[in-house]
Amino acid sequence: MSLATSQTPQRRPLYSAQERLRRDASVWTLVQGILAPVQFVVFLVSLGLVLRFLLTGEGQGIATASVVVKTLTLYTIMVTGCVWEKVVFGRYLFAPAFYWEDVFSMLVLALHTAYLLALFNDWLGTQALMQLALAAYAAYVINAVQFVLKLRAARLQAQRPDPTIEQGMAV
Repeated sequence: MSLATSQTPQRRPLYSAQERLRRDASVWTLVQGILAPVQFVVFLVSLGLVLRFLLTGEGQGIATASVVVKTLTLYTIMVTGCVWEKVVFGRYLFAPAFYWEDVFSMLVLALHTAYLLALFNDWLGTQALMQLALAAYAAYVINAVQFVLKLRAARLQAQRPDPTIEQGMAV
């Protein structure tokens, strides 16, 4: 067995050199970098308010308003994220590097949108509505973890030497 066949195949890097340049030059990268922690803080506050309501029965109005604010924050980061993805990868959604994150984001959006529809159409009682909010929040946490892991992978990739540069130097 030769050395070449015993090596594990290289996975496609998260970003090509051109994509990395577009990512680093885009204002949308900064926008995402600001909105992500803002959304997480909004989520934490809202989660606390929803849990308080479910445990004590107090604060229904503020808990409901907080879920609406969280949902609007989610919509904002999703729209700007689509623009970022278009700038970096040339498509608004489902770029190969973020395919599964985008797929799961659709579930997150669907659950948050279901909350708004149920709220404004009075389809669910208050308890069920808050439980739907918790389901949406659970999906959001999973999706947030996906993106944090992807960010970590991007940082690790940035620490490795770029093989295209090394190949160019060897020629």
